[in-house]
Amino acid sequence: MFDPEEIRKDFPILNREVNGKKLVYFDNAATTQKPIQVINAIRDFYMYHNANVHRGFHTLSQEASQMYEEAHEKVAKFINAYSWREIIFCSNTTEALNIVAYGWGLWNLREGDEIILTVMDHHSSMLPWRLMAKLKNAKVKYIDITNDGYLKYELLEEFITEKTRVVAFPIASNVLGTINDPRRIARLAHSVGAIVVADGAQSVPHLPTNIRELEIDFLAFSGHKMLGPTGIGVLWGRQELLESMHPFKVGGDTIKDVTLDDVVWHDLPWRFEAGTPNIAGGIGLGAAVDYLLKIGMENVREHEKALVEYTLKRFGEIEDVEYYGPRNPRDKTGVIAFNIKGLNHHTVGSALDLFGIAVRTGMHCAHPLHYRLGLKGTVRASYYIYNTLEEVDYFIEALEKIVSLRESLKSKPPTEVCTGT
Repeated sequence: MFDPEEIRKDFPILNREVNGKKLVYFDNAATTQKPIQVINAIRDFYMYHNANVHRGFHTLSQEASQMYEEAHEKVAKFINAYSWREIIFCSNTTEALNIVAYGWGLWNLREGDEIILTVMDHHSSMLPWRLMAKLKNAKVKYIDITNDGYLKYELLEEFITEKTRVVAFPIASNVLGTINDPRRIARLAHSVGAIVVADGAQSVPHLPTNIRELEIDFLAFSGHKMLGPTGIGVLWGRQELLESMHPFKVGGDTIKDVTLDDVVWHDLPWRFEAGTPNIAGGIGLGAAVDYLLKIGMENVREHEKALVEYTLKRFGEIEDVEYYGPRNPRDKTGVIAFNIKGLNHHTVGSALDLFGIAVRTGMHCAHPLHYRLGLKGTVRASYYIYNTLEEVDYFIEALEKIVSLRESLKSKPPTEVCTGT
């Protein structure tokens, strides 16, 4: 049985106090905390197996290589990929999306081609394609959203034409939590021969992911948002597309042979993993996948839905709290963006920190989405497997206290901080 109280025992950082209060960590959309199993996997590698991969026949190198390749296999199983060779390790979602933009877009886009993005895109999904459009003199179109945070699919049907070559979108919004329909988008895109690039940074850690059912061509996600270490991300791509692509970065371990006149690129996935990779990061991600598979992603999803449903119900008890995105918990991940009327979002975030509650404030690397909503920023609470209903109650109590002190807090201008992810 899924028991967040038992799960919490695996996360040492949750024993911390912040400002004299027990830590309540609601910044999981930015990065999740790490269970002791992941920490120990990384520690074990460095203590007993540390060596470079694919570089030697000595025992340590063979052990490291096997552990690193097994991590690819674990991730492939986690998303039900056709082959572990479709799993490319990189630094994060941002690099994964750039691999597609440079490796496919740079070589295939032509003048006059069209790229379809969405207003709710994270900058990491939006900006690589905007750069490609500028380089190739292609055109970018944006799918707008409804006022309650859903994609306007009718615009997608209108915008997709024979000129469309790329459709890129987030499976789940990092601000609104909106869960989009990959198959509906993919079928429209594929009807005109376009490729489909999905940003899974906010979906893979939270929703059961079966890549064979999504009908997309590429999927990018990050390890640190799903209990893994920072500095490790994943690009999944259809094998035939990956085989046709040029490497984004080239050098050590990307080749089978090099002469002064020619190069023979390595097999998948190594042609896209240039240089010494983040070996420990990959092994740590494998341990995170083991942990999530043991819990069950269906349980992860149901737990977050329950937390969101309860939070939105409690929000109705607080005067002057505005929240954004879908109202139905079935349509969103465990992300809630909100504001308190009359208070700057940074002020609210700083005040919550005094209660030991960690949230994100700013525009969350989604400036166009905030401008579309007429906002200069939001407070973002985001949940994961170790968060509890009791923490939500404490969060609501803190917000009620902040609302009661609103007039005094207005006189304290917020300190500008990084807008974050």
